[in-house]
Amino acid sequence: MAAPLALLAAGGTGGHMFPAQALAEVLLRRGWRVALSTDARGARFAGGFPEEVAVRQVPSATFARGGILAKLGVPLRIAGGVGRAVMSLRRDRPAVVVGFGGYPSIPALAAAQILKLPRMIHEQNGVPGRVNRLFGPRVQAFACGVWPTELPEGIQAHHTGNPIRAAVKARAGAGYIPPGDYPMSLLVIGGSQGARILSDTVPQAVAELPDGLRDNLRVAHQARGEDEDRVRAFYDEAGIDAEVAPFFDDVARRMSEAQLIVSRSGASSVADIAAIGRPSILVPFAAAAGDHQTANARGLSRADAAIVIPESKLTSTSLSEAMLAVLTQPEAAQEMARNALAEGRPDAAEDLADLATAVAGLNET
Repeated sequence: MAAPLALLAAGGTGGHMFPAQALAEVLLRRGWRVALSTDARGARFAGGFPEEVAVRQVPSATFARGGILAKLGVPLRIAGGVGRAVMSLRRDRPAVVVGFGGYPSIPALAAAQILKLPRMIHEQNGVPGRVNRLFGPRVQAFACGVWPTELPEGIQAHHTGNPIRAAVKARAGAGYIPPGDYPMSLLVIGGSQGARILSDTVPQAVAELPDGLRDNLRVAHQARGEDEDRVRAFYDEAGIDAEVAPFFDDVARRMSEAQLIVSRSGASSVADIAAIGRPSILVPFAAAAGDHQTANARGLSRADAAIVIPESKLTSTSLSEAMLAVLTQPEAAQEMARNALAEGRPDAAEDLADLATAVAGLNET
């Protein structure tokens, strides 16, 4: 008997793809076959998936981009993608289709509905996106990464948490070294959207720290490519020990070694910070749909594990003061780390895999 196939539908940003990758890793270990359905843009985020995962590109589109002509062509592109997905799913019938949001997930979810295949959704954020709101009433299970999540009326959700990748889980609960008069690490991560404001404020905020504290800091700053040179130049001119890059492929290690993390509050970032257990300063992306990043940050904020600074109140001075509060109070920083760890759900991917197995009507042996 052939191994069951799970088709994961995701795209748009790493925030959708990282949980899909984590689920893929677990299902493969359990003996499943796994395929990823996405579009050309989403495929750019698929590099971290295990090589056993087949990437199926199908066309999709969104009304949120392009001019009038592009918007007029959206229904045709989506219809074409759905048609291709239907043919693909007929050739290799999945035991379950799991949607993670983003418009590239539309064709696979729509095709699964047409073919009456078992299907479910995982919503990473505290406010569901448009695609997940659309398909939420049409699936057999709706899993949430953040609790509480503002659910569409009539939907009963499963709080699985946000799956973390294997590299992050390997560092889950790593021992925390509180701040002190010795070399310390500050990690700055901005996500694929809205990172510029961190590049505008973090270097100056670090420069405003007292000399002795600043001299002890080693900064790892993830900046967009267009900001990389100017951010690096500022740190160099200020005499700050900093590594600047558009992407770090070892974020889990850097998180585990950090005394403090400054980050947007994307769902995956929040889940990773909680699983590893680190103090953080979170700056929700103000333009996020439905202000979902503020909702994502709520759990760590209420647990006294993170300082949340709204974008409207973010200045180099307010950020520097928040950094100072954490980095000069080792006992408070240690407590923040413990509180973050208590909010983590390192087994979220396993729980999501259990739910997918149940939706598929399969029993684990």
